[in-house]
Amino acid sequence: MPDSIIDSREKIGELDKSNMIGSIEALGKQIEHAWEELKNISFTPKDEIRNIVVSGMGGSALGADVIAHLFKEELKVPLYINRTYSLPEFVDMHTLVVLSSYSGTTEEVIAAAAEAEARKAQIMVICAGGTLLELAQNKGYAHYKIDPVHNASDQPRMAIGYSVFGTIGLFEKAGLLQISDADVVEVVKTINKQVEACTIEVSGESNPAKALAYTMLDRQPVIIVADFLEGAAHVSANQHNENGKAYVNYKVIPEINHHLMEGLRFPKSNASTQVFIFVNSVLYPPKISLRMRLTQQIVEDNHIETMAVPLQASSKMAQAFEMISLFSFCSFYLAMLEGIDPSPIPFVDAFKEELKKQGKDYE
Repeated sequence: MPDSIIDSREKIGELDKSNMIGSIEALGKQIEHAWEELKNISFTPKDEIRNIVVSGMGGSALGADVIAHLFKEELKVPLYINRTYSLPEFVDMHTLVVLSSYSGTTEEVIAAAAEAEARKAQIMVICAGGTLLELAQNKGYAHYKIDPVHNASDQPRMAIGYSVFGTIGLFEKAGLLQISDADVVEVVKTINKQVEACTIEVSGESNPAKALAYTMLDRQPVIIVADFLEGAAHVSANQHNENGKAYVNYKVIPEINHHLMEGLRFPKSNASTQVFIFVNSVLYPPKISLRMRLTQQIVEDNHIETMAVPLQASSKMAQAFEMISLFSFCSFYLAMLEGIDPSPIPFVDAFKEELKKQGKDYE
């Protein structure tokens, strides 16, 4: 597959059969759409909310992950992200449980819904349809029904704008978080600027997403972030796994300074197979920025290639989406360079089908 495919919208269209590039380029529109629709939702807490549990899997949990790290200093109560069938023991009438499933049929989330009801938790729902939507409508739960007009691929992982701002909007309705229309405008402007820089028509080294994709191609990349960008890194790694069909991981500073640096020497093939991507921000605390620099030097001392990605936006929320947009494009271009359609997830789908067949024996 000639590398020039990523410079040709026509050639990309032949491979990108579900129009994933349309979802990536419409991220800002997803956010605007979600923010406008959330204005029509109302919610009155029945009891004091002392903690939040967001129950979701895969792409449907990523929005909460972004929020948990982006707003850890603003959220008024603890936020727990639940990625399994059962809820944590502390869930009770003072817990806000947000059930998040793009399809509305995720079995782990459906199971958590029944448990949340039994424990008399306060429930909100975010989905695009399915069983969860029926449940929300029948029970009168406050809910945000995603109308994915700006998610052309209809892939849950590519509805990240709907997911993050849908969840933020629900938290706002519960009185747990507050952002302004101006904050949203800044995020959208940042994304649109990134789209202009990373779009198909911008070629070669002038396109940061394409440069990043070439660096990551046929390697095992590790994305290094810190502080408020941890959730954005999770989104980025997941999208590379599903879109690029590539093993991409992320690690967080300062945690890795206590162990990972000693794990770089072996196997010796690390020097030829790995690349560390350091995502830098002027909004990191100074001590964290120092750790980033020193860590990058140690990685290079172990003869492993590194690449620095500086973020430019002026706020934490805008930088998080600046990063998400960049790495979304990168994951897409990586798939194009590999000659694969980024949308299908055959192993995940086959696993789910086999789980249905064999799972009844474990109920």
